[in-house]
Amino acid sequence: MGDMKMSQQKAAVETPSSGETYTCPMHPEVHASKPGNCPKCGMKLVKEAPKTTPDKHNGMGMPMKEGAKKPGSMEDMKGMQMGDGNATMENIKKAKAKLGRVETISSNTPPRTVRYDLYVADTTVTFGKKSKRAIAVNGRIPMPTLTFTEGDTALIYVHNNLDEETSLHWHGLFLPNKMDGVPFLTQMPIMPHSTYIYKFPIVQHGTHWYHSHSMLQEQIGMYGAFIMNKRKEWDIPTIPVVLSEWTDMKPEEVHRSLKNATDWFAIQKGTTQSYGEAIKTGHFKTKVNNEWKRMTAMDVSDVYYDAFLINGKNQNEQPQFKAGDKVRLRIANGGASDYFWLNYSGGKITVVATDGNDVEPVEVDRLIIATSETYDVVVTIPENKKYEFLVTPEDRTKSASLWLGSGEKVFAQKLDRPKYFAGMKMMNEMMDMQGNMIEMEGMKMQNQIMDMNTVMYPEITGRENPKAKNKKTNAPGMQMPDNKSMAGMNMADGNPDMVTLNYNMLRGPKKTTLPKGPWKELKFDLTGNMNRYVWTLDNKTVSESVKILIKKGENVRIIMFNNSMMRHPMHLHGHDFRVVNAQGENAPMKNVLDIMPMERDTIEFAASENGGDWFFHCHILYHMMSGMGRVFSYENSPPNPELPDTELAWKKLSADDSKYHPMAIIGLESNGSDGELMFSNTRYRLSTEWRVGLKSEHGIESETYFGRYIGKMQWLMPFVGFDYHYNRMNNERENNLFGQLSNQKNRKAAVIGAQFILPMLVTAEARLDSKGKLRFQLMREDVPLTSRLRFNFMANTDKEYMAGFRYIITKYFSLSTHYDSDMGYGAGLTITY
Repeated sequence: MGDMKMSQQKAAVETPSSGETYTCPMHPEVHASKPGNCPKCGMKLVKEAPKTTPDKHNGMGMPMKEGAKKPGSMEDMKGMQMGDGNATMENIKKAKAKLGRVETISSNTPPRTVRYDLYVADTTVTFGKKSKRAIAVNGRIPMPTLTFTEGDTALIYVHNNLDEETSLHWHGLFLPNKMDGVPFLTQMPIMPHSTYIYKFPIVQHGTHWYHSHSMLQEQIGMYGAFIMNKRKEWDIPTIPVVLSEWTDMKPEEVHRSLKNATDWFAIQKGTTQSYGEAIKTGHFKTKVNNEWKRMTAMDVSDVYYDAFLINGKNQNEQPQFKAGDKVRLRIANGGASDYFWLNYSGGKITVVATDGNDVEPVEVDRLIIATSETYDVVVTIPENKKYEFLVTPEDRTKSASLWLGSGEKVFAQKLDRPKYFAGMKMMNEMMDMQGNMIEMEGMKMQNQIMDMNTVMYPEITGRENPKAKNKKTNAPGMQMPDNKSMAGMNMADGNPDMVTLNYNMLRGPKKTTLPKGPWKELKFDLTGNMNRYVWTLDNKTVSESVKILIKKGENVRIIMFNNSMMRHPMHLHGHDFRVVNAQGENAPMKNVLDIMPMERDTIEFAASENGGDWFFHCHILYHMMSGMGRVFSYENSPPNPELPDTELAWKKLSADDSKYHPMAIIGLESNGSDGELMFSNTRYRLSTEWRVGLKSEHGIESETYFGRYIGKMQWLMPFVGFDYHYNRMNNERENNLFGQLSNQKNRKAAVIGAQFILPMLVTAEARLDSKGKLRFQLMREDVPLTSRLRFNFMANTDKEYMAGFRYIITKYFSLSTHYDSDMGYGAGLTITY
């Protein structure tokens, strides 16, 4: 952003009065006497307010009461107008005027029991490059759209024709706890070749969806729209839109690969951020700083996907619309792990509901929909042409399109790939050496108002390489947020007024204040690390925590701080919650909250159910399966007849995040074989390393360790183990660097020690064996030199050392070469699993 030519900016700049100073929202150490742009990041400087002691509640920033303004907070930053209610109200007024009067149609059918029979079966699909196994319901992916009217009773027969168990969860629905569809929490799983009946009243309306809550079945087809109409519904053409993604890889292998910290997905996406790429783009210092803080490459999504789908198709045609038609899209993000950008070539998008709850209409140019969120939007067909409703995953690798109308195609503006080194630089500044996100003084980070990923958007800040010259991307204007969000800045097309939705713009049509009653306040830090792919709340997984007791009739406030580098869509089963935002008493009701890095958000809900256990979890499938969740349990709940053995059920539920995953790296080279076999879960690791020389004098070595990872970032692992070392050495009495006998000829010893991750991601190991010998070792695997070339090294006080290279060919195979102090030079093949 620092290379952008801001002199051509057309936005009005306020003339400073005497004594006024300006600062950068992201770099508070920057001070200026005039308005302008930050020399570090290029963001617009904002008025600097006098410092005051921020309001606190038990040591945590609390949302302000309606009408209150906190000096020095983002609401008081006039240059940014983060909490400008007037801007939202003007937007709402304009959106209502454009939407006009929408006629309604009343249901003439009295409330009734609506039955669906759902047949769950294996199938084969070719959404990507290969034919792969999927799960279809009634022969369809996505599953059939289930439609009801408020007041109906749902009667759903699920016929499981699979050879494995399954379940169905009704996302966002208010229903009896035993019908919620979470195996081992509210029911036992539906066993293979059996039928289970769900029956519950339809007591709400809106766009929702349903999906499997068993294993990783949601990833391979078990998701579908669940629509509940009002008794008086809008008389407007309506299309259920289910967004999803597809991978040719088995979801179990996806999860295992994430646990293995492989960067194969980054290679597939072209986002490795190697040292070579850093040097080429002028970001060598950024890369070094990143690894100095023990962070791996920057990313905005975890998994590479082969295809993205809209109602099961990459290109979905809806030609029946003509000029002047308004179309309501009921959009559900049924993806397993992706956020999606939504934009429309036919003009503005009018948001009218979220997570099944109506909001005051608001116009935006684009919005991002989190995993598992739903939005109802209205778009207009301007002319008799075919307009693109473009769906782009957050990593912008591919896209999918819904075409509305017929005639000449009108394409939406494509989104360029993110600038990962810019994001890496931002994260370097946002994270301290202990792996914690740094909350910035005077910054009230909440409700998506400030999208920290903004620096990565080429449409805002130009190309990745600051030296590259491109007049189109180095465009002049820069629009800062006035309730339009930082993500709304647009420079690629010279439009400084692009509006991007954020949660502060969502306003309920009615007051949503909770009923009077006692309050229970909970606070969670969203924690985790990418290196071992462990995701937690307060550094605890579901299996490591206990149920959180709540009482019927009390109000529950949850304050969450995202102390991780990833976004997390937090979903509460069976309840809607208020998202405490700038709309005061009219705060919106949702059941999913997208919380970005460094944000502190507050939600509130009324504990109004008749008992039971309700899941609260991150809805990124692989985060949930890694343990990121809690269970809310109503006190004095009657026994659930669906769970005859509650202790066994809890063990089964806990098994997801405590599961051991196998991993291996096996070198087969001309001088012998070396490698490691490992079984690892959230906290523990059992591993065996070996070196077997091709020649007898090269010897045999084996080191087996069992250890436990300590701390939130899991940089420390104490271990116990056994060392076997046999080598026909000429100097049998060789000493190590401590003057002790190495005894490499025939070493059989128990060991105790610890490994610790140093800056630059170097693993330091100190150990003591049962013979009294000390050893200290430094090593690192997979230093990224280029997108596919990796360097590794090891040296220890036993005078053993190794260095080598690995060139990645496929996910599992690499060409490799290395020099080992015992085995000499070798070259061959390395298998990574």
